[in-house]
Amino acid sequence: SAPKKMQHQPAQPFNPFKLLADEDNPEAEVDVTSDDEDDEDEQSGSASASAVEPRGESQHIGSEPSSSEHRLQYAYTLWYNRKCSTVATGSQKPSYDETLCQVATFRSLEQFWHLYAYLVRPSDIDTQTDYLIFKEGVRPMWEDAHNKDGGKWIIRLKKGLASRCFEAMLFALLGEQFDVGDEICGTVMSIRFKEDILSVWNRTATDDVTTKQIRDIIKRTLNLPANTIIEYKRHTDSLKDRSSYRNTDVYVR
Repeated sequence: SAPKKMQHQPAQPFNPFKLLADEDNPEAEVDVTSDDEDDEDEQSGSASASAVEPRGESQHIGSEPSSSEHRLQYAYTLWYNRKCSTVATGSQKPSYDETLCQVATFRSLEQFWHLYAYLVRPSDIDTQTDYLIFKEGVRPMWEDAHNKDGGKWIIRLKKGLASRCFEAMLFALLGEQFDVGDEICGTVMSIRFKEDILSVWNRTATDDVTTKQIRDIIKRTLNLPANTIIEYKRHTDSLKDRSSYRNTDVYVR
């Protein structure tokens, strides 16, 4: 069943966890949108599904993996951000930093699957919510020391594709399929009204060769169709216009 709507109950925090619902349709075809969704975002102030099955017993998320676990090359932290309506709350809009919530850090495939098994899928959550998975120690903000000189690739998806595309990107991320060293910072799935937006953040926007390699891996991971529009935006530009997804550089596959 779908999670309860929270926009008219601001006193209740969003809970990103529930028992698994029905699996997404694996036969769905990836498609992207060209609509420019209104962007109030102010982000400022090879693993595979069959590799490891979630165990029945509780995993100690964030602890050092045991010798029997499959340690990831990097530890990652799951965050979420849910924007509050000023109409519903009757108060001043909170800052991005105030709405950013750290959920858990995982260091092995077993810990990831134990966390992911109870995570509400992106396609099942309310609009104006972001899931963010970043390397441990990297705060998902433009000004963070790991992000400030970088940027992000942006793919706008039609509604209904968020869960499958986010999962595919997570597998590529955790499985080190990008093969660009420490250049990847994290990935964000943003659920919006008209479209959903998947982005991949990297450290060095001026490194054109590596940045384009990341773009090519994204295309291959998501099996993007011909003539797909994919966008890039530097975090320095986001800081100037206080926007994540407007005023981007547009590329056509």
